[in-house]
Amino acid sequence: MRPDIKICGLKTPEAVDRAVERGATHVGFIFFGKSPRNIEPDLAGVLADRVRGCAKIVAVTVDADNDDLDEIIALVRPDILQFHGAESPERVLTVKAVTGLPVMKAFSIREPDDLKRIEPYIGIADRFLFDAKPPVGSDLPGGNGVSFDWRVLRTLDPNVDYMLSGGLNRDNIADALRETGARGIDVSSGVESAPGVKDLDKMDEFFAAVERASVREPVSGSAQ
Repeated sequence: MRPDIKICGLKTPEAVDRAVERGATHVGFIFFGKSPRNIEPDLAGVLADRVRGCAKIVAVTVDADNDDLDEIIALVRPDILQFHGAESPERVLTVKAVTGLPVMKAFSIREPDDLKRIEPYIGIADRFLFDAKPPVGSDLPGGNGVSFDWRVLRTLDPNVDYMLSGGLNRDNIADALRETGARGIDVSSGVESAPGVKDLDKMDEFFAAVERASVREPVSGSAQ
């Protein structure tokens, strides 16, 4: 089955349009000043309006305070909030109660024990996102273009719904899906020509690779 596909860190009309034309189910806008993919809420709102109703609008924040969240929600009108910081289960619950929006909580993964950190969020976060731990010296919690050992996810409860992120690109997405069976994938740097610059050709190649990986092998003896 074809997974949900989130193209994250979008900043231009061309990239937003191409993502949805190729079948993105989610488009992500990043509100984090240290990121090369950072975007102002007013511009993100304009871009979101281009595809509203065609894909889920995801607002990505890192330990945002209430005022920042209020501004983002007012201007962008996202369908989903993605928390990529150290937000507690209590914070997630409070934001959900106040805003009425679902929350996807991101976690950085390197080894099996890292998965234990999601336990307090099960039943609270609406979905998880598993990214690689950032390289030493990076100020970015995600979007670093590095992957983790997907075999770590073999120990995960199959009922846990998540998006797989971290260093995904046209060359490794088939292996990633084969190893994890992820029902959702998130890509940012893997479809860029430079940090924060989406490459439309790379986006096309990524979607094509996902399509190839999602085609089921015919059952032996079935009609051709």
